Amino acid sequence: MTGDEVQRLADQLLDAWDQACTLPLPSARPGGFGSADGYAVAEALRQRRLARGERRLGWKIGFTNRHIWPIYGVYAPCWGPVWDSTVEPLPEDHGSLALRGLCQPRLEPEIAFGIGRAPRPGMTLAELQGCIEWVAHAFEVVHTHFEGWRFQAADTVADFALHGRLRVGPRSAARDWPELAADLSALQVELHCNGAPVEQGRGAFVLDGPLQALRTLVDEMARTTPHWRIAAGDIVTTGTLTDAHPLVPGQRWQTKLSDPRLSGLTLEIVA
Repeated sequence: MTGDEVQRLADQLLDAWDQACTLPLPSARPGGFGSADGYAVAEALRQRRLARGERRLGWKIGFTNRHIWPIYGVYAPCWGPVWDSTVEPLPEDHGSLALRGLCQPRLEPEIAFGIGRAPRPGMTLAELQGCIEWVAHAFEVVHTHFEGWRFQAADTVADFALHGRLRVGPRSAARDWPELAADLSALQVELHCNGAPVEQGRGAFVLDGPLQALRTLVDEMARTTPHWRIAAGDIVTTGTLTDAHPLVPGQRWQTKLSDPRLSGLTLEIVA
């Protein structure tokens, strides 16, 4: 894409965000649309959001769960910023979420990290663990501005990495997890809606574990988007432990986790 095309698409996507409406797929345009194009658009969007007063709070990495790759036809992770306008802590272990401003929203149970020290590429898992201040269970609400959740990988990169909202549960100090990589890989989650079981997931589904997913993000971000960096104080959410499930008002979503150091969460969905 030319620079002007990148800027026009960024304008269109930001308007779609503000209006919660859909757009034609960039990948359907003549000339193609690759990953580098997607990240160029994502950078233009980042600059626009900063210019209008939003503050970056961290990052999300998506499509880390290999089990869902065939469902969406996306076979590699993507990443993008999360913002003070999209991230909130859940009071205690429960809260509500309004769907206003979201486009085709879906819910993902995830593991999030609080970064205490900036990581560097090439770290071992043990070294990377030393960069983490806290661990939390979280709900990410993903959404897309492309009709029917059908897209190519590069489309998702440009489309805010599908990030809509992030609700972060109670934090557990990283010092309480001496075997963080192994324990989070073994973590099991049960997802329920309105009291009925929906799906079970495991930490190992996300690139072998949430800490492994974070390592992938650190290494791949340095390789492909080196102007983006994970910094001390950032929140990083590491990808869904189950498939993403559609949201409608009136639902009550709950999770049960196998490790008592992390609290299950309850989220009430409102209009």
